Amino acid sequence: MSDNKIPQATAKRLPLYYRFLNNLYAKGKLRVSSKELSEAVKVDSATIRRDFSYFGALGKKGYGYNVEYLLGFFRKTLDQDEITRIVLIGVGNLGTAFLQYNFTKNNNTKIEMAFDADPNKVGQVIGGVPIYHIDDLEEKISNITVAILTVPVSEAQIITDRLIQAGTSGILNFTPARITVPDEVRVHHIDLAVELQSLVYFLKHYPLDGGTE
Repeated sequence: MSDNKIPQATAKRLPLYYRFLNNLYAKGKLRVSSKELSEAVKVDSATIRRDFSYFGALGKKGYGYNVEYLLGFFRKTLDQDEITRIVLIGVGNLGTAFLQYNFTKNNNTKIEMAFDADPNKVGQVIGGVPIYHIDDLEEKISNITVAILTVPVSEAQIITDRLIQAGTSGILNFTPARITVPDEVRVHHIDLAVELQSLVYFLKHYPLDGGTE
């Protein structure tokens, strides 16, 4: 089945499966059941089996799944053998945390460079990532298509427009702004304040009975 026919909900779970399988492989585990996967990634077994069914016969009844085979399959599916270069815009507290963490320990993404308007930050290197002035954005990112946005709300759309003009096709937006982009550009919005409010609301009004949403 071609990737563009896989439900988006399934696609979002693939990195979870990959991370768990990678950990299992590092521990020398040879096989895993859908029940074990379910308990680890907090997704019910039926959903996991349905997700995997989109890719054909990945397991055997009574045996489970071969960890090495699954890991290799999802590595290829998620393009884990190719590093995706990322640019970060806005080196405030959150942006600095991303630079210090970076992502190559766990997957195929790497922040290559960062930009900020503060001249005191320009020229620094944080977590191995050089920081440039925002005025140099278009000159520096000609070959980078993914950006993390951690700028003030007032600057979000302005920077987004510049990123798109420079060829960016994917933006991970950590600002509260709902930025507008062309149809061919994908944006994932992550508003930490909204997520926290949602968590508190669910804790109060939808108590769990030993399970997980």
